Amino acid sequence: MNILLTGKNGQLGFELQRALAPLGRVYAVDSSDCDLEDSEAVRELVRRVRPQVVVNPAAFTAVDLAESHADKAVAVNAVAPGVLGEEAHRLGAPVIHFSTDYVFDGEKGAPYVEDDAPQPQSVYGRSKLLGEIALRQACPKHLILRTSWVFGAHGQNFAKTMLRLAQERSELRVVSDQIGAPTSAALLADLTAHLVRQLQQSDHASFPFGLYHVTASGETSWHAYARYVLEQATIKGYELRTSPDRVMPITTDAYPTLAKRPRDSRLDSSRFKRSFALELPHWEQGLNHILQQIL
Repeated sequence: MNILLTGKNGQLGFELQRALAPLGRVYAVDSSDCDLEDSEAVRELVRRVRPQVVVNPAAFTAVDLAESHADKAVAVNAVAPGVLGEEAHRLGAPVIHFSTDYVFDGEKGAPYVEDDAPQPQSVYGRSKLLGEIALRQACPKHLILRTSWVFGAHGQNFAKTMLRLAQERSELRVVSDQIGAPTSAALLADLTAHLVRQLQQSDHASFPFGLYHVTASGETSWHAYARYVLEQATIKGYELRTSPDRVMPITTDAYPTLAKRPRDSRLDSSRFKRSFALELPHWEQGLNHILQQIL
Protein backbone atom coordinates (compact mmCIF):
# COMPACT_ATOMS: atom_id res chain seq x y z
CA MET A 1 0.00 0.00 0.00
CA ASN A 2 1.23 3.47 -0.92
CA ILE A 3 0.43 6.05 1.76
CA LEU A 4 0.95 9.74 1.05
CA LEU A 5 1.64 11.70 4.24
CA THR A 6 1.93 15.48 4.33
CA GLY A 7 3.44 17.62 7.06
CA LYS A 8 6.06 15.04 8.01
CA ASN A 9 7.99 17.40 10.28
CA GLY A 10 5.03 18.61 12.33
CA GLN A 11 4.10 17.21 15.72
CA LEU A 12 1.48 14.90 14.25
CA GLY A 13 3.29 14.16 11.01
CA PHE A 14 6.34 13.00 12.94
CA GLU A 15 4.27 10.51 14.94
CA LEU A 16 2.33 9.40 11.86
CA GLN A 17 5.54 8.35 10.13
CA ARG A 18 6.16 5.95 13.00
CA ALA A 19 2.60 4.65 13.24
CA LEU A 20 2.02 4.19 9.51
CA ALA A 21 5.39 2.62 8.65
CA PRO A 22 4.28 -1.00 9.27
CA LEU A 23 1.24 -0.59 7.01
CA GLY A 24 2.85 0.18 3.69
CA ARG A 25 5.22 2.43 1.83
CA VAL A 26 4.89 5.88 3.37
CA TYR A 27 5.69 8.81 1.08
CA ALA A 28 6.21 11.50 3.70
CA VAL A 29 6.61 15.08 2.50
CA ASP A 30 6.93 18.54 4.00
CA SER A 31 6.86 22.03 2.53
CA SER A 32 10.36 21.64 1.08
CA ASP A 33 9.18 18.60 -0.90
CA CYS A 34 5.82 20.06 -1.95
CA ASP A 35 4.54 23.57 -1.33
CA LEU A 36 0.88 23.13 -0.40
CA GLU A 37 0.25 26.71 -1.53
CA ASP A 38 0.98 25.52 -5.07
CA SER A 39 -2.06 23.57 -6.28
CA GLU A 40 -0.30 22.26 -9.36
CA ALA A 41 2.56 20.93 -7.25
CA VAL A 42 0.02 19.16 -5.02
CA ARG A 43 -1.67 17.60 -8.06
CA GLU A 44 1.67 16.46 -9.48
CA LEU A 45 2.64 14.89 -6.15
CA VAL A 46 -0.52 12.80 -5.88
CA ARG A 47 -0.32 11.73 -9.52
CA ARG A 48 3.30 10.67 -9.10
CA VAL A 49 2.85 8.76 -5.81
CA ARG A 50 -0.53 7.25 -6.74
CA PRO A 51 -1.43 6.56 -3.09
CA GLN A 52 -4.08 4.15 -1.85
CA VAL A 53 -4.57 6.46 1.16
CA VAL A 54 -3.78 10.15 1.68
CA VAL A 55 -3.15 11.33 5.25
CA ASN A 56 -3.11 15.12 5.61
CA PRO A 57 -2.05 16.58 8.97
CA ALA A 58 -0.27 19.52 7.29
CA ALA A 59 -1.67 22.92 8.16
CA PHE A 60 -0.80 26.56 8.71
CA THR A 61 -1.25 26.46 12.49
CA ALA A 62 0.19 29.83 13.57
CA VAL A 63 -3.16 31.07 14.83
CA ASP A 64 -2.23 34.70 15.47
CA LEU A 65 0.03 34.99 12.42
CA ALA A 66 -2.85 33.78 10.25
CA GLU A 67 -4.69 37.04 11.00
CA SER A 68 -2.12 38.92 8.89
CA HIS A 69 -1.33 36.06 6.49
CA ALA A 70 -4.83 35.05 5.50
CA ASP A 71 -3.87 34.19 1.91
CA LYS A 72 -1.31 31.65 3.09
CA ALA A 73 -3.66 30.19 5.70
CA VAL A 74 -6.43 29.77 3.14
CA ALA A 75 -4.09 28.27 0.53
CA VAL A 76 -2.72 25.62 2.91
CA ASN A 77 -5.73 24.99 5.14
CA ALA A 78 -8.62 25.45 2.70
CA VAL A 79 -7.51 25.06 -0.92
CA ALA A 80 -4.93 22.27 -0.54
CA PRO A 81 -7.30 19.78 1.15
CA GLY A 82 -9.73 20.23 -1.74
CA VAL A 83 -7.00 19.62 -4.30
CA LEU A 84 -5.79 16.54 -2.42
CA GLY A 85 -9.38 15.34 -2.33
CA GLU A 86 -9.91 15.83 -6.07
CA GLU A 87 -6.77 13.92 -6.99
CA ALA A 88 -7.40 11.17 -4.42
CA HIS A 89 -10.96 10.76 -5.70
CA ARG A 90 -9.63 10.19 -9.22
CA LEU A 91 -7.58 7.31 -7.82
CA GLY A 92 -10.36 5.95 -5.59
CA ALA A 93 -8.18 6.71 -2.56
CA PRO A 94 -9.61 7.80 0.80
CA VAL A 95 -8.31 10.93 2.51
CA ILE A 96 -7.77 11.22 6.26
CA HIS A 97 -7.65 14.91 7.15
CA PHE A 98 -7.20 16.67 10.49
CA SER A 99 -9.20 19.70 11.54
CA THR A 100 -9.65 21.69 14.71
CA ASP A 101 -11.85 22.74 17.61
CA TYR A 102 -11.31 26.32 16.43
CA VAL A 103 -14.13 25.89 13.91
CA PHE A 104 -16.44 26.60 16.89
CA ASP A 105 -16.94 29.83 18.82
CA GLY A 106 -16.77 28.16 22.24
CA GLU A 107 -20.07 29.57 23.46
CA LYS A 108 -22.17 26.37 23.59
CA GLY A 109 -21.35 25.62 27.22
CA ALA A 110 -21.15 21.87 26.54
CA PRO A 111 -19.01 19.59 24.37
CA TYR A 112 -19.62 20.06 20.66
CA VAL A 113 -20.97 17.23 18.53
CA GLU A 114 -20.37 16.88 14.82
CA ASP A 115 -23.82 18.21 13.93
CA ASP A 116 -23.34 21.51 15.79
CA ALA A 117 -23.07 24.51 13.47
CA PRO A 118 -19.49 25.79 13.19
CA GLN A 119 -18.88 29.44 13.99
CA PRO A 120 -15.14 30.12 13.70
CA GLN A 121 -13.83 33.31 15.29
CA SER A 122 -10.42 33.55 13.61
CA VAL A 123 -8.82 33.39 10.18
CA TYR A 124 -7.27 30.08 11.20
CA GLY A 125 -10.61 28.62 12.24
CA ARG A 126 -12.35 29.84 9.09
CA SER A 127 -9.61 28.47 6.85
CA LYS A 128 -9.80 25.06 8.52
CA LEU A 129 -13.58 24.99 8.13
CA LEU A 130 -13.24 25.86 4.44
CA GLY A 131 -10.78 22.98 4.12
CA GLU A 132 -13.32 20.57 5.59
CA ILE A 133 -15.93 21.77 3.11
CA ALA A 134 -13.56 21.57 0.14
CA LEU A 135 -12.49 18.01 0.98
CA ARG A 136 -16.04 16.87 1.65
CA GLN A 137 -17.14 18.16 -1.77
CA ALA A 138 -14.14 16.74 -3.61
CA CYS A 139 -13.81 13.27 -2.12
CA PRO A 140 -16.70 11.20 -0.74
CA LYS A 141 -14.21 8.77 0.83
CA HIS A 142 -13.02 11.14 3.52
CA LEU A 143 -12.36 10.98 7.23
CA ILE A 144 -12.21 14.45 8.76
CA LEU A 145 -10.93 14.25 12.33
CA ARG A 146 -11.44 17.36 14.43
CA THR A 147 -9.12 17.44 17.42
CA SER A 148 -7.77 19.91 19.97
CA TRP A 149 -4.74 21.16 21.92
CA VAL A 150 -2.29 18.77 20.22
CA PHE A 151 1.05 18.10 21.92
CA GLY A 152 3.94 15.76 21.24
CA ALA A 153 7.55 14.98 22.06
CA HIS A 154 8.61 16.38 18.69
CA GLY A 155 8.19 20.05 17.84
CA GLN A 156 6.92 22.98 19.85
CA ASN A 157 3.80 22.98 22.02
CA PHE A 158 2.27 24.43 25.16
CA ALA A 159 3.82 21.92 27.58
CA LYS A 160 7.34 22.58 26.30
CA THR A 161 6.75 26.33 26.40
CA MET A 162 5.63 26.16 30.02
CA LEU A 163 8.73 24.16 30.97
CA ARG A 164 11.00 26.66 29.23
CA LEU A 165 9.33 29.67 30.82
CA ALA A 166 9.34 28.01 34.23
CA GLN A 167 13.13 27.74 33.99
CA GLU A 168 13.42 31.45 33.16
CA ARG A 169 10.82 33.07 35.42
CA SER A 170 9.75 32.96 39.06
CA GLU A 171 6.05 33.27 38.19
CA LEU A 172 3.81 32.41 35.25
CA ARG A 173 0.43 33.90 34.38
CA VAL A 174 -1.78 31.52 32.40
CA VAL A 175 -5.32 31.83 31.09
CA SER A 176 -7.80 29.93 33.25
CA ASP A 177 -11.13 30.57 31.48
CA GLN A 178 -10.48 28.58 28.30
CA ILE A 179 -11.14 24.84 28.54
CA GLY A 180 -10.55 21.89 26.27
CA ALA A 181 -8.85 18.51 25.99
CA PRO A 182 -5.08 18.28 25.43
CA THR A 183 -4.57 15.47 22.92
CA SER A 184 -1.38 13.54 22.27
CA ALA A 185 -0.01 13.44 18.73
CA ALA A 186 1.06 9.86 19.44
CA LEU A 187 -2.53 8.92 20.29
CA LEU A 188 -3.85 10.53 17.11
CA ALA A 189 -1.20 8.75 15.06
CA ASP A 190 -2.03 5.36 16.57
CA LEU A 191 -5.75 5.93 15.99
CA THR A 192 -5.03 6.89 12.38
CA ALA A 193 -3.03 3.72 11.86
CA HIS A 194 -6.00 1.77 13.20
CA LEU A 195 -8.26 3.48 10.66
CA VAL A 196 -5.85 2.73 7.82
CA ARG A 197 -5.76 -0.94 8.84
CA GLN A 198 -9.55 -1.01 8.73
CA LEU A 199 -9.48 0.64 5.30
CA GLN A 200 -7.06 -2.03 4.08
CA GLN A 201 -9.46 -4.74 5.21
CA SER A 202 -12.60 -3.01 3.95
CA ASP A 203 -14.29 -2.88 0.57
CA HIS A 204 -14.92 0.83 1.32
CA ALA A 205 -18.60 0.51 0.44
CA SER A 206 -19.56 -0.12 4.07
CA PHE A 207 -16.81 1.94 5.69
CA PRO A 208 -18.13 4.72 7.96
CA PHE A 209 -16.54 7.69 6.22
CA GLY A 210 -17.39 11.18 7.43
CA LEU A 211 -16.67 13.78 10.09
CA TYR A 212 -15.57 12.82 13.59
CA HIS A 213 -14.48 14.54 16.77
CA VAL A 214 -11.41 12.85 18.26
CA THR A 215 -9.79 14.07 21.46
CA ALA A 216 -8.40 12.54 24.61
CA SER A 217 -10.98 12.14 27.35
CA GLY A 218 -11.27 14.57 30.21
CA GLU A 219 -10.97 18.33 30.17
CA THR A 220 -8.86 21.09 31.67
CA SER A 221 -7.98 24.76 31.43
CA TRP A 222 -4.69 26.15 30.15
CA HIS A 223 -3.92 27.20 33.73
CA ALA A 224 -4.56 23.75 35.22
CA TYR A 225 -2.69 22.17 32.30
CA ALA A 226 0.37 24.33 33.03
CA ARG A 227 0.25 23.50 36.74
CA TYR A 228 0.04 19.79 35.95
CA VAL A 229 3.10 19.98 33.68
CA LEU A 230 5.15 21.74 36.36
CA GLU A 231 3.93 19.36 39.08
CA GLN A 232 5.09 16.37 37.07
CA ALA A 233 8.40 18.05 36.27
CA THR A 234 8.94 18.81 39.95
CA ILE A 235 8.24 15.22 40.92
CA LYS A 236 10.87 14.10 38.41
CA GLY A 237 13.44 16.51 39.84
CA TYR A 238 13.43 18.89 36.89
CA GLU A 239 14.97 22.21 37.95
CA LEU A 240 12.48 25.07 37.69
CA ARG A 241 12.35 28.64 38.95
CA THR A 242 8.55 28.58 38.93
CA SER A 243 6.86 26.24 41.38
CA PRO A 244 3.39 24.92 40.48
CA ASP A 245 1.76 27.19 43.05
CA ARG A 246 3.32 30.20 41.34
CA VAL A 247 1.29 29.61 38.17
CA MET A 248 -1.23 32.42 38.47
CA PRO A 249 -4.69 32.21 36.82
CA ILE A 250 -5.68 35.10 34.55
CA THR A 251 -8.65 35.77 32.31
CA THR A 252 -8.61 35.74 28.53
CA ASP A 253 -9.22 39.48 28.59
CA ALA A 254 -6.01 39.93 30.56
CA TYR A 255 -4.01 38.20 27.82
CA PRO A 256 -5.13 39.74 24.52
CA THR A 257 -4.16 37.97 21.30
CA LEU A 258 -4.56 38.86 17.64
CA ALA A 259 -6.86 35.90 17.02
CA LYS A 260 -9.86 35.17 19.18
CA ARG A 261 -9.82 31.74 20.85
CA PRO A 262 -12.91 29.69 21.75
CA ARG A 263 -13.53 29.78 25.52
CA ASP A 264 -14.95 26.25 25.70
CA SER A 265 -13.80 24.05 22.82
CA ARG A 266 -14.58 20.64 24.28
CA LEU A 267 -15.44 18.09 21.60
CA ASP A 268 -17.73 15.09 22.11
CA SER A 269 -15.96 12.02 20.68
CA SER A 270 -18.85 9.59 21.19
CA ARG A 271 -19.53 9.11 17.47
CA PHE A 272 -15.91 8.13 16.83
CA LYS A 273 -15.83 5.69 19.73
CA ARG A 274 -19.09 4.05 18.63
CA SER A 275 -18.16 3.84 14.97
CA PHE A 276 -14.72 2.30 15.48
CA ALA A 277 -15.19 0.49 18.82
CA LEU A 278 -12.37 2.40 20.46
CA GLU A 279 -11.85 4.04 23.83
CA LEU A 280 -9.90 7.27 24.21
CA PRO A 281 -7.54 7.57 27.21
CA HIS A 282 -7.49 10.53 29.59
CA TRP A 283 -5.36 13.48 28.50
CA GLU A 284 -3.11 13.10 31.55
CA GLN A 285 -2.10 9.61 30.39
CA GLY A 286 -0.85 10.89 27.05
CA LEU A 287 0.86 13.87 28.63
CA ASN A 288 2.65 11.68 31.18
CA HIS A 289 4.02 9.58 28.33
CA ILE A 290 5.33 12.66 26.54
CA LEU A 291 6.82 14.15 29.70
CA GLN A 292 8.75 10.93 30.29
CA GLN A 293 10.44 11.55 26.93
CA ILE A 294 11.21 15.25 27.31
CA LEU A 295 12.09 15.58 31.01
